[in-house]
Amino acid sequence: MKKIVVFGGSGFLGSYVSDELSHRGNKVVVADINESPYLSDGQSFIACDIMDPATIENAVKGADVVYNFAGLANLDESINQPKKTMEQNVLGNINVLEACKNLNLERYVYASSAYAFSDKGSFYGISKLSSEKIIEEYAARFNLPYTIIRYGSLYGERADVNNGMYRLLRAALEDKKIVLKSDGEDIREYIHAHDAARLSADIIETEEYLNQHMVLSGVERLRHKDLLQMVQEILSDDIEITYMEEPREGHYQVTPYSYHPTLARKLVLNSFIELGQGMVSCIKKIHDELEEEKGE
Repeated sequence: MKKIVVFGGSGFLGSYVSDELSHRGNKVVVADINESPYLSDGQSFIACDIMDPATIENAVKGADVVYNFAGLANLDESINQPKKTMEQNVLGNINVLEACKNLNLERYVYASSAYAFSDKGSFYGISKLSSEKIIEEYAARFNLPYTIIRYGSLYGERADVNNGMYRLLRAALEDKKIVLKSDGEDIREYIHAHDAARLSADIIETEEYLNQHMVLSGVERLRHKDLLQMVQEILSDDIEITYMEEPREGHYQVTPYSYHPTLARKLVLNSFIELGQGMVSCIKKIHDELEEEKGE
């Protein structure tokens, strides 16, 4: 049994990964500003702010493995808030690294993004690339073993307004109208957060991914136009869709990647949650959420 500390473990992806790690028999400590609504048996919570080194040092005591999902995750928000983005995603990561560098960790797992090695992604992408480079230097200077995971387009029942799929599905249910800030030809490879969590947990069970950069995304390429058609068919409803020809600032069309020398391997699952099935489950969750809001 490993003691694993998950920074940002109360959030969307972090909570799924925490659950998967617990399912595999590990002692999981969720370290976050807010207590997780998904905290399960066998998990413990510790209040922690990645901008507060003292709380970080308290959280990582006795840890064998540390996952870092904490920080600002909304690309659109980062465009107009460069200082906040860099403080949380770069300085926050350094604070966690400082607390970990002398712990003799088995692994430091960092949640990066497909935007890290892209000319897109604005300050969010820059913050992720900076953090990757900083981790590599900590590994070289302090012998800190790491794995960096560049996550692609995630979705799942625990998502919120920071998630693109959530925003589309909520707009379809609530407004019967979706405004897509692109021409619909942009392509994504969606993966359910539950599947992403399984792969994220696999990484620490072998040395194959030690000091490696991994890409974690779905296996099927899908245009936004096709995704919205699926939404219409699932809801059996007349959803008004408006396409804006100007692409969203900071977002990629077909691929996030630009040429950079650090390559990453892609992780895939043999079995995974089919996109349509996953979307139905998300739609039900958002529907229940909207009904609760009406009753308040």
